[in-house]
Amino acid sequence: MPMLVFLFTISVAAQKTTWLDANLKETNQAKSVYYKVISSNNKEVTFFYKSSSIFRNIGYSKGVFDGAFSEFYESGELKTSGRYENGLKEGVWKTYYKNGKNKEKGKYVKGEKVGVWKTFYKNF
Repeated sequence: MPMLVFLFTISVAAQKTTWLDANLKETNQAKSVYYKVISSNNKEVTFFYKSSSIFRNIGYSKGVFDGAFSEFYESGELKTSGRYENGLKEGVWKTYYKNGKNKEKGKYVKGEKVGVWKTFYKNF
């Protein structure tokens, strides 16, 4: 057990924590709304609410977002899902109401919205 605690401590220490304001700009811990942690292998960035619940989880490669994107309400429900390629939104993106029902769905190509975007009423 002591070895496990030691390895966990090393893993957490190897990750950089950055405090962020409501606009996701760097700030100090006292003024922060969120914080982000870049994984020790530099393949994922996780943003947290100050309450420590996950806000966003994004694939990360060579200093840019690259891979699956998920955003959550502070209560834990999925809010947005999509994908980044080389720092740009790509493919189908979906947003959800807190109750899990679809809110919006559409497609990005190289960071630009394309085609028909569907918006769903909350009560349907």
